[in-house]
Amino acid sequence: MAKDTFKILDHLGWTHKRQLHIIGVSMGGMIAQEMAFQEPERIASLSLVSTAARLVNTVGFVENLRNRINMFIPRALDVQIADVKARIFSESFLEEPDADGNFPTNGDRFAAQEIKKRQDVEGFTRKGFLAQAVAAGWHYKSAEQLKQIGDAVGRDRIQVMHGTVDRMISVPHADILVHDLGGEESGVSKVIFQGRGHVLLMEERKEFARLIANFVDKCSAVSEAS
Repeated sequence: MAKDTFKILDHLGWTHKRQLHIIGVSMGGMIAQEMAFQEPERIASLSLVSTAARLVNTVGFVENLRNRINMFIPRALDVQIADVKARIFSESFLEEPDADGNFPTNGDRFAAQEIKKRQDVEGFTRKGFLAQAVAAGWHYKSAEQLKQIGDAVGRDRIQVMHGTVDRMISVPHADILVHDLGGEESGVSKVIFQGRGHVLLMEERKEFARLIANFVDKCSAVSEAS
């Protein structure tokens, strides 16, 4: 998928050094790591959000096994949606009034969107879901590979963002990423959102957008100065 992304960028003519500001969320963050590993000189900034270098068991054997099994057991639609909501959002966000004002709560809005998405039987398929789960499970970047990314991209161009109640990819994965990339003491930025879940760009819209914009501006200035 990283190669496919580069092909699109090449077609657009975005081929200069330090031109790409990459923001990867969840599995997108895994693809972003691969892009940075393959062609680090093209990366102007790298934001890794709610993602992992490799999936490790941080919740204990029994809970980890139960979570993985539950992903593939056929269940009623309302049960599936309730489970997804609990995995990717914080309870506080789900209970807050709908940010766009058309539903009672954020949780109600997500449920409506999820139902509409799943009615698209061609766009949302079980095969696609399983393929994504397998791809994420197989993603692996070693400590040495992440060190290479940090060296080649530049640690002051990398930030890691995560929520403390992310039940999809737990927050210790952010600590692993930051450590293996070289650590905050070497310039890697770490932003932890207390009490927030997996989808930070929804749970913290304004703050997330502000932090990303500031980081892009900072890294753009570094590129212009070099």
